[in-house]
Amino acid sequence: MSANDPFARLPEVATFAVSSTSVLDGAEWAPEQLGGKDVSPQLSWSGAPEGTKSYAVTVYDPDAPTGSGFWHWAVAGIPAGCTALPEGAGDPAGTGLPEGAFQLPNDARLPHYIGAAPPAGHGRHRYFVVVHALDVETPGVPADATPALLGFVMSSHVLGRAVLVATAETQS
Repeated sequence: MSANDPFARLPEVATFAVSSTSVLDGAEWAPEQLGGKDVSPQLSWSGAPEGTKSYAVTVYDPDAPTGSGFWHWAVAGIPAGCTALPEGAGDPAGTGLPEGAFQLPNDARLPHYIGAAPPAGHGRHRYFVVVHALDVETPGVPADATPALLGFVMSSHVLGRAVLVATAETQS
């Protein structure tokens, strides 16, 4: 991870693998994952560290012109036995999420996935799709917490991190 990576400032943890049928690491989001369609990506992961008791998934755009980036999706309470989410799991009802998992409101204050929509002419944005392996069954945040609070609370419980970076750009 480079210094331009928002996760590079966090304590170093083990890495494991994440893949997606919706997007390749370093590639453009598919039209379904963009704003307006708002279909969360399919994710599969493997090789999480021993002792993993749950997962959280986040999608974050550090390049948003806000001074604090933009959180597109945050899911917590994913059981340790779950190693994949289907495309569209992040719909408003969370129909593809495993029992016990819940979506937190994103930066648009919507408790579901919201697609990439960088401002026209702002350049290419990176979207960090991260699966966090945790040493607790739940990070202990309320369902209406922000993704930033989730990150803060779970920071001392992260055993490993699997990262995939997608991109998007809106032409002017």
